[in-house]
Amino acid sequence: MTSRCLDGEMDILVSFAHPDDETVFAGGTLALLADRGARVHYLCATRGEGGELGEPPVCEREALGNVREAELRCAVSNLNGVSLDFLGYVDPPVDGNAQGQAFDAPYPELVQGLASRLRLCSASVMITHGSNGEYGHPAHRLLNRAAHDAIQTLGDPRPRLYTFSATFPGFPRPRLANRDDEAHFVLDIAPAFARKLAAARCHRTQDALFVRRGSEEAGRRLGVDEVLLRRESLRRAWPASSGRPDDEFARFLLGHMADVLLDVRLPGEVAPT
Repeated sequence: MTSRCLDGEMDILVSFAHPDDETVFAGGTLALLADRGARVHYLCATRGEGGELGEPPVCEREALGNVREAELRCAVSNLNGVSLDFLGYVDPPVDGNAQGQAFDAPYPELVQGLASRLRLCSASVMITHGSNGEYGHPAHRLLNRAAHDAIQTLGDPRPRLYTFSATFPGFPRPRLANRDDEAHFVLDIAPAFARKLAAARCHRTQDALFVRRGSEEAGRRLGVDEVLLRRESLRRAWPASSGRPDDEFARFLLGHMADVLLDVRLPGEVAPT
């Protein structure tokens, strides 16, 4: 894994708020993209300094940022990413109800930071959080909005913007779906699930968080392998498209990843005869 952008068949920038977001929402998709010839670059807004410490604690609070950075580097390596950078914002501590908050960032600076990285990587597509912030996380929603605005600051041809965890019929964990984002592509990530699981296990500080809600709902302690999404999804957020997108990235998916794409109808779309 390098620290700079290199030329490739297709350069993709995935931007996200915290270490572990990349794996939980899109780890299988990102690993498969790398397998099929894309160069996937990772950009994390924070080092997750405000998150959980693990059960039992993996480290002291003051060391958490460094520990979670190392965890993310481990995960990105398992997903075959080619670069990883951080925007350097500080993740605020979760409140007493374990509710996340948005990180403090001057908005124009955040937008320019994303745009600068898109230019540096010559990325033709950016993948980021959905419009609902998955389960409503303010930092996820902030990244989504800033990604839209960053793309608009660039000259033509502008990168396409895709978002992960888009909703589709039978979404395996509805709480994680962006309810306002209908999926354009749904992927069966079985060929990459082992690497997604390995990446998730890199995030040792978050292990208890990963399984807590699912274990409560199941009435028993679940393993990380039981709660991770095995189907992942993408929506093209810009330019907006009510039908099937037809752009370089969409054609890459259809041409290089047809074997893992599931046939999910868009609203109003009928099956071909």
